[in-house]
Amino acid sequence: MIKLVAIDIDGTLLNDKHEITPEVHAAIHKAKAKGVKIVLCTGRPITGVQQYLSDLELKREGDYVITFNGAMVQDTFTKEVISHLTLDHANIMDIYEMSRELGLHMHFNDMSNLYTPNRDVGKYTVYESYLTNTPLFYTPMNEVAEDIMVSKAMFIDEEEILAPAIAKIPASFGEKYNLVRSSPFFLEVLNPEASKGNAVHGLAQKLGIKQSEVMCIGDQENDSTMIEYAGVGVAMENAIDKIKAMADFITLSNEESGVAHAINKYVLEG
Repeated sequence: MIKLVAIDIDGTLLNDKHEITPEVHAAIHKAKAKGVKIVLCTGRPITGVQQYLSDLELKREGDYVITFNGAMVQDTFTKEVISHLTLDHANIMDIYEMSRELGLHMHFNDMSNLYTPNRDVGKYTVYESYLTNTPLFYTPMNEVAEDIMVSKAMFIDEEEILAPAIAKIPASFGEKYNLVRSSPFFLEVLNPEASKGNAVHGLAQKLGIKQSEVMCIGDQENDSTMIEYAGVGVAMENAIDKIKAMADFITLSNEESGVAHAINKYVLEG
């Protein structure tokens, strides 16, 4: 019996118009009415999920959300932060220097804002700010606060620039951080313990829910750890091949209300 469903947002919960279809909304509502925990689990910052938490009525007592690719778990009713795995000032300086060596744009988030040290602000930084409703600030590195707590950093550029640059990242850098591709033009840099899988696992333990009672649904590389952890790992039809290969079930695409199809099959129908 599934007691917790963790759902990625972009490419999974939302269709290509960034909408929740009526079918998905209805399935989530029915699952929640049945007592199942519905947890949005996203790479987005907390500012970028508020609309969907409200639309799906996921701000009530006992509701939780996982943001920043697992770096933060929060109670959406009390606003209590259950866990927050961050990067410090020294980490951000290190990540910035790597972005310069690779010739990539970069930006980083604290709890409320998005910052870029690039005077020529990358278009995908602007896109991220718009998509997640997060204020964007151009901030040279010598102006970054010493006590900053960064939820995640990102290397961003066109796929034909980003992909070959990723191949040049030294192994030593990858050992210091969790590096995860969340889209063709985003490589996310996280606290080494931060991942969607670890966050879902920790939340399930807190709630007394067994691994076999957890279903996770996603489409991109940053969903791999939660798909692997889940008792039932579900890949969207529009997912990358890696996610499809590790999933227990491939549902319909995000354009065909695939989240609803998975919930109907494993939660509402048994």
